[in-house]
Amino acid sequence: WALMGCHFHRYFRVILLLLLALTLLVLARFLLTDLELVTPLFGGQAKGPPVTNIMFLKTHKTASSTVLNILYRFAETHNLSVALPAGLHVHLGYPRLFLARYVEGVEGVEGVEPQHHFNIMCNHLRFNLPEVQKVMPNNTFYFSILRNPVFQLESSFIYYKTYAPAFLRAPSLDAFLASPRTFYNDSLLKNVYAKNNMWFDFGFDPNAPREEGYVRARIAEVERRFQLVLIAEHLDESLVLLRRRLRWALDDVVAFRINARSARSVTRLAPETRERARSWCALDWRLYEHFNRSLWGQLRAELGPRRLRGEVERLRARRRELATLCLQDGGAPRNRTQIRDPRLRPYQSGKADILGYNLRPGLDNQTLRVCQRLVMPELQYMARLYALQFPEKPRKNIPFLGE
Repeated sequence: WALMGCHFHRYFRVILLLLLALTLLVLARFLLTDLELVTPLFGGQAKGPPVTNIMFLKTHKTASSTVLNILYRFAETHNLSVALPAGLHVHLGYPRLFLARYVEGVEGVEGVEPQHHFNIMCNHLRFNLPEVQKVMPNNTFYFSILRNPVFQLESSFIYYKTYAPAFLRAPSLDAFLASPRTFYNDSLLKNVYAKNNMWFDFGFDPNAPREEGYVRARIAEVERRFQLVLIAEHLDESLVLLRRRLRWALDDVVAFRINARSARSVTRLAPETRERARSWCALDWRLYEHFNRSLWGQLRAELGPRRLRGEVERLRARRRELATLCLQDGGAPRNRTQIRDPRLRPYQSGKADILGYNLRPGLDNQTLRVCQRLVMPELQYMARLYALQFPEKPRKNIPFLGE
């Protein structure tokens, strides 16, 4: 009996320890929503402080405004400096190649390189690494975003319809792609939106011949400099990976869609039009294909399918929670005329119908600040950060807000 009692107590202790361990795991799951940020045991995420020096190459019509909102919010929350356009400008010299002097606060004297460094750079520019390095620290994390060139071109055609000469002259995207050389003049800088625009944003020649060695060399150049390239069609999966690389909290990368169009201003493309778009933007297509494969290779290697699904669902669940907290109309985006607060009305361009959001009435001050940041259009947010960062300078003028 004494021996049996000894075994019983031993087994009892083992069971108690197992129950205790299980309880701790359950508590950790519910209480530490970002557990992987504090211990590698449960999450496998790299240890270290959050990354705060970041250069985001904001490509055009690629969901980049949503990513910009994420970066602006992080900068404001953590009191980080942002490389903002100088004076009344809203872009960093685009479509000209970027120069350091396009950034507000970079004040060099003759013969001396400017030394002022910023934490975050994320406004539109045409990439020019030597000049970017003049205003960003050596340990900067570089990333960008790409979109299927067929849909990127469709979006550009609508958005820049009244700006790009090639689009202005074409009655439709079908007509443009049926005979692009009829409308496209590569000597006009405003036509950068009409062919291989993402390739152009990376600083390359959009009219270069599709010579295999050249294309491979340029893609390798992007791969060497940019630690991550997001894919717009898989934005949530991309944000999961970005969050891991930056070691950020979940709320830091949760975002609503910014600068999105209404369904009525999206053109449905016939299969032959899609094929023509792929051929016309062949350099963009090669770039997109490569980094789409690269993204999924990294996701499989770092997370695996099961864990990736869980992380994506966490991101989406948190977005739904914030939509319920912040947004009226069931969270549905609204066109400009339906947005009550004029400060939250997005800029309208070309033939696009750009949507925004209405906030729920009666929010307390702290919640209101969080929600306003989540839905603030990019021009208004840029003007806000500029006023905070350079209070002594005249404020940026956003003319359409007075309409």
